[in-house]
Amino acid sequence: MFEARFGAVSALAIMVGMSSFAPAWAQTAAIEDKESRQETVIVTGTTSFGATKSDTPIVETARSLSIETSDMIIDKGALNLAQSLTYISGVTAEPYGFSTRGDFPQSRGLELPRYRDSIQELFGSYNSTRTELYTIEQVEVLKGPASVLYGQGSPGGIVNYVSKTPHEDFGGEIAVEAGNFDHYQIAGDVTGPVSGTDGKLLYRMVALYRDTGTQIDQVDEKTTLFMPSLSWQATPDTKFTIIGLVQDTDSKAAAQFIPVKGTLFPLDDGTYLDFDVYAGEPDFDHYNTESQQVTLLGEHRINDDWSVEGTALWRSGEADYNQAWPSFIGGTRYLNDVLGVDLFSATTVARTFYEGDNTFDQLAGDVRLRGNFMTGLLEHDIVAGVQYQDVETDQDSAYCFAGGLVPERCGGFSSYDYVLDLKSPVYGNYPDQSVLDAIYTDNDPSTVEDLGIYISDQVSYDKWRFTLGVRSDNVENDNGTSVQKDDAVSTSVGVLYRFDNGLAPYVSYAESFQTVVGTDRVTGNQLKPQEARQYEAGLKYEPTFVPGLITLAYYDIEISNLNNPNSIVGADSQQEGIAKLKGIEFEGRVQLEDIYLQAAASTLDAKDPNGYQLSAIPEEQASFWATWRPSNQWNGFKAGAGVRYVGSTVSENATLRYETPSYTLGDLMVGYEWDQWDFTVNARNVTDEEYLTGCLTRGDCFPGLRRTVVASLRYKF
Repeated sequence: MFEARFGAVSALAIMVGMSSFAPAWAQTAAIEDKESRQETVIVTGTTSFGATKSDTPIVETARSLSIETSDMIIDKGALNLAQSLTYISGVTAEPYGFSTRGDFPQSRGLELPRYRDSIQELFGSYNSTRTELYTIEQVEVLKGPASVLYGQGSPGGIVNYVSKTPHEDFGGEIAVEAGNFDHYQIAGDVTGPVSGTDGKLLYRMVALYRDTGTQIDQVDEKTTLFMPSLSWQATPDTKFTIIGLVQDTDSKAAAQFIPVKGTLFPLDDGTYLDFDVYAGEPDFDHYNTESQQVTLLGEHRINDDWSVEGTALWRSGEADYNQAWPSFIGGTRYLNDVLGVDLFSATTVARTFYEGDNTFDQLAGDVRLRGNFMTGLLEHDIVAGVQYQDVETDQDSAYCFAGGLVPERCGGFSSYDYVLDLKSPVYGNYPDQSVLDAIYTDNDPSTVEDLGIYISDQVSYDKWRFTLGVRSDNVENDNGTSVQKDDAVSTSVGVLYRFDNGLAPYVSYAESFQTVVGTDRVTGNQLKPQEARQYEAGLKYEPTFVPGLITLAYYDIEISNLNNPNSIVGADSQQEGIAKLKGIEFEGRVQLEDIYLQAAASTLDAKDPNGYQLSAIPEEQASFWATWRPSNQWNGFKAGAGVRYVGSTVSENATLRYETPSYTLGDLMVGYEWDQWDFTVNARNVTDEEYLTGCLTRGDCFPGLRRTVVASLRYKF
């Protein structure tokens, strides 16, 4: 089966490449001169504070890396981090459909931890604000294990976004937006030199206010954000940048956890539920988050061969979170089916009520020495660093399961007053605060300290590029009742050959680890970290006749020390499970005069330790986007169109198997730029397709995003 999918995706990749007339590139072209003929500027490397912690061109990097700049994010009409990743190969950007609690993108079937300026920015769940796209220059996805550069983390890779920082020249913009679902936003961005400092001090101020509804009538959001920054060119060789960020969001949770019966399958009467039904409680639900952070970026050139750079981050966040949802009571989740008697309407569910107070505090730093020098015929590009982070998370909560349907799971409280008919909801009934106060649990904070020392060297010999990396980590987890210490050594190796014609075949090997806190119930020993290794082989091509880059990669990931599969009886430990993931990814971007083209396709064969397909992860995905900015008499006009295909997903266990159908979505953009003005209209899911992104064996499904239409007007100065 995997071989068949490999052939299908390879054929798709070839057809897309032929239709584009040339391969594309892993960064977006920026279009500058529109007076007569457009001039394109191609970015072929990353930044020192990007995902690879180097400025090595992507075509010379023996890894898969995809980048979306802010200009292309704006063209595609993305409104949040997840939407900015929907055209990147191998990324499942919205696995849980329409969501307001956060962004949950996955790469190669696994979660993507969130980083800013190469420092992890989010730990734990539902305890901080979401990333605002207006604060960043570009989004980067480094795919596969990355522990050599980042320490413990997901084998799927990382998503890193580069912050807006001050520019030497004065400039900026004011932008307003209005759209359906009562979406309104105003934002501003201004930068330049501080007067009287001879250009040694540069500033930038970014601010945003948004007031918006959503596709669910009872779910809305208000966000305010302010991000000031200051750069100091202390000497010609030394520069420091400090970035502050304060963000406050008041919203409600969009996750409704509506049952499989009525969404994936019809109800007994053959009808379906409204996918936008609100299963919560308007006067009870809220999801209010705050965060504050300060980032320090430093760069110092020691001499022509050596330099020092570093990132430091302090971040604090909190969330006041209340939500009601249909209880996970098994079966169809409808009360009549569970009770075996028709006491309620056929679509009535019990509801669980949750109250949470979650906090998050982080102090982290990453200082690295960089060297670029020759030893005989070998050119070295070395990064050697020390990374430290200290993170504290605290989650205090009350949990009333099924509104007292099972009294022992709601502090002895029992009531049928808080049920809800999903076809004809009537709101206003929820437990008194005294009920939740009685079962409120004040947990001890959990802290994680991680110290890592790493070195990576890219050695160039003629057209060969050899990458060698190793890292040692010491991690300490303290959950308030016990302390666990882990250590790990991670390695990476890569070989790439860059031909004169632009072709660059490569192979690489990389490792990752993730600590698991607890004691093995079989051996009595401390649980081992989950470990992963990846083999990757690919081909990159940067043509000489057009700006572009095309990549094709095959990967094989194995994750070990997972929970035991069901087939193992009387095992010697509880961590003998192994998951295997294999896939193919194609990505191409090209600038052909006035037209920018971007295409992606991927296939994935991912199995958990029991041999079941990973839940709610599509095996196939494909996308295509085109932007047209004519330079003739139509100069100033712009238009874009895209299509996104997401294959079917499966969730299964020993007794159940749910298959969620595939779906195809279309996106459009049209606009006009004149003088200092830019007017654009974006429509995502333009046909208003109603679809599910996935369903889980626990019995609930996740509706996708409905059509959004947003008009924006920008004044640039």
